[in-house]
Amino acid sequence: MKTLTKAEEQVMQAVWKVKQGFIRDIIEALPAPKPHQNTVSTILKILVDKEFVGINVFGRQHQYYPLVSKDAYSKSSIKNLVKGYFGGSFSDAVSFMVKENSLSIEDLETLLNQLKKAKK
Repeated sequence: MKTLTKAEEQVMQAVWKVKQGFIRDIIEALPAPKPHQNTVSTILKILVDKEFVGINVFGRQHQYYPLVSKDAYSKSSIKNLVKGYFGGSFSDAVSFMVKENSLSIEDLETLLNQLKKAKK
């Protein structure tokens, strides 16, 4: 799956939030400070070209909707992160987060319980 720039990800987050909407709906879903409409329009065009967003045309109005789910993109992004920084080892990634105090023992126990439930 293609990767997105930070700006593209921000607009994509808004598209996922509105599920289906016009540019004004997407801008409204973006955090402050809101980018200019032309900027959002340009980013949406890029997202359409990258096949992350679909478009319905109603005269001069364009309605946008996600073609890639948030879960699918998140899964791909995490896999790429682990592959790029930890040689594909999720255990190395978790060890790094524990060492950096980003993940507590309680978090690890919760994660382990979730994994056990998912396996059943």
